[in-house]
Amino acid sequence: MMTLGRFITIICLAFGLSSVASTQTPGGVVNSQQNPFDNIEQMTGQLLIIIDKHKDRYPANEEAYFEALNTLMTGFVDFNFVAKKVMGKYAKSSSKVQRARFEVAFRQGLVETYGRGLMSYGNEKIVLINKQALADKQRRVVAKQEIRSEAAVYPLQYLMYQKKATGEWNVVNVTLNGIDLSKTFASQFLNAARKSSGNIDQVIENWLSGSK
Repeated sequence: MMTLGRFITIICLAFGLSSVASTQTPGGVVNSQQNPFDNIEQMTGQLLIIIDKHKDRYPANEEAYFEALNTLMTGFVDFNFVAKKVMGKYAKSSSKVQRARFEVAFRQGLVETYGRGLMSYGNEKIVLINKQALADKQRRVVAKQEIRSEAAVYPLQYLMYQKKATGEWNVVNVTLNGIDLSKTFASQFLNAARKSSGNIDQVIENWLSGSK
């Protein structure tokens, strides 16, 4: 069984993206008008179903498992926004192709690291603590959860924005026990860019290989 501390580490590695999303219908269509707080609870339930379905045969079914996680996250997370934020100043100086490649590498790294870690999930309680009505035209929400075990309670905060064009709610940052994960990943990218003398292609390749 996974300890709470191990679960916290996994969420840090994976950017905590699993618990926030727009809800999918059984046919896979995103219902972008759902309340973001409801989305958190519903997404958590769907994630646990995926884990339960693939756990017995893992890692033989790793490819299918990762694909299920990737499908679940599609449309739920603004990967383009997050990847640019992680790249920081290099997002402006890099090419469109490089930004697209990093988004792919960033996404794949999150799904695979997150998926491997979740296979040791130990049924710690994840509780939404600030569900509330949204104000008229509110487009920014900080949804708060707690990860609870008998030994400790760790706070999670999810920053979400609603897109004007589609009404879709996306997560754009996570703060875990006071640690801003977006800033953490941005610091990692900046250090990697400095070590490679600004060679973004090298940073991208190392980012992807480092997730495996």
